[in-house]
Amino acid sequence: MANKYLAIDFGASSGRLIISSVVNGKIVLKEMHRFDNGPKKVNGHLCWDIDALFNEVKTGLKKCGEAGEIPDYLGVDTWGVDYVLLDKEGKILGPTYSYRDHRTKGMDEEVYKIIPEKELYARTGIQKAIFNTVYQLMAVKLQEPENMEKAETFLHLPDYFEYLLTGIAKNEYTEATTGNLVNPKTHDWDYELIEMLGFNKAMFKPLQKPGTVLGHFKQELIDEVGFDCEVVMVGSHDTASAVLSVPILEDLDNLYISSGTWSLMGIENKEAILTPESQRFNLTNEGGYDYRFRYLKNIMGLWMIQQVRHETGDAYTWDQLAKEACRNLDFPSRVNVDDDCFLAPDNMTKAIQDYCRDRAMQVPESIGEIASVVYQSLVEDYSRTVDVLEEMAGRRFNTIHIVGGGSMNPFINGLTARRTGRTVVAGPGEATAIGNVAAQMIYAGEFEGLKEVRKCIYESFGVREYKPEDELIAAGKL
Repeated sequence: MANKYLAIDFGASSGRLIISSVVNGKIVLKEMHRFDNGPKKVNGHLCWDIDALFNEVKTGLKKCGEAGEIPDYLGVDTWGVDYVLLDKEGKILGPTYSYRDHRTKGMDEEVYKIIPEKELYARTGIQKAIFNTVYQLMAVKLQEPENMEKAETFLHLPDYFEYLLTGIAKNEYTEATTGNLVNPKTHDWDYELIEMLGFNKAMFKPLQKPGTVLGHFKQELIDEVGFDCEVVMVGSHDTASAVLSVPILEDLDNLYISSGTWSLMGIENKEAILTPESQRFNLTNEGGYDYRFRYLKNIMGLWMIQQVRHETGDAYTWDQLAKEACRNLDFPSRVNVDDDCFLAPDNMTKAIQDYCRDRAMQVPESIGEIASVVYQSLVEDYSRTVDVLEEMAGRRFNTIHIVGGGSMNPFINGLTARRTGRTVVAGPGEATAIGNVAAQMIYAGEFEGLKEVRKCIYESFGVREYKPEDELIAAGKL
């Protein structure tokens, strides 16, 4: 009987449990449970409800048991940078903050008092984002010093969910790299940097690479869900799993966008690029499967249009929003989607309008004008990033692979092809879950390695191509 592999895949706006197996040489997926996710205001701060999220995991595991879809292996992935601190009894210290919380304001300057920004980049290769773990931990040190002192264990969120499953606390490499505290040459924590910054060095566990076995379910969890399972550490940063699933057939010849709440646009490298020029372009060297580097730019992604849609009471489907944007392609205003004002505004629609108004641009009023501004601004950022990545890589890429939820949006795929002058190859949509189970499958011996599993992903899920010369769907007819 075929092995079954379970991906527990947390996105910053939703989560899912997807079971997978290899049938007749192809990877097949079955969604077992899906749930909403998002930070909640707690005492004025944006926080994650970890208990509620783990209850969703257990609900999904019980559904697997009830359906007879019991996994042999399991892996967990989440978004990056966020973490918990545990005391000596394994209890969480303080709130579990969301990266969108504003408590890190000014923490960059506090870090740079100790280590200059250029030196920090040269040591870690990670782009500056005010929510990086290094700035979050500086906020703990200065605002909640008692928690820094009491902390026995530091775990990023996928590590913590695995701890809840197994009772074993370890840190996974790809997720750790998002925090700006890992040495890209040793593939381990930069303990010297950690000590310089005054963080509790003892709470960081040695890093484990994807494909490492963590252990089996705790007995109390076995009793609750009705079965045991072997937990394998995968590329637990969701983008690391998504990039693993990019169905390229030629190694290191991929320009990709992992398109969801965030758009992560980049290439794969075997060595980190730590130059001042790379820092000037705000490119990052996050860890990937097999110690590859995801050399990429974090772009705001579909977060903005998601928030705009919510502000209408979800009155529009995604297809309707695309059609409205398509009807307003001639609307002239653009915004910088990476501006901090769009990170967590009280009202995204108003933030977009204020941005345009403050810069003497035409202010979008209708939903179609607002959607057009968001989509076209995002695609223009893609186009600029293509130029930068090609300059840094020293070669031209003729194809952009788009994976993740955004790959299922024909409007933005066609717009990207037209604006960048590159062929867009779209799919698979469930990229993160596929990359998650793919790492498990390599561990279990279903595939010899990355090249073989990517070939199977291509054959299993297919892709759709969009050419630059294709007629962009006229008059909103998608």
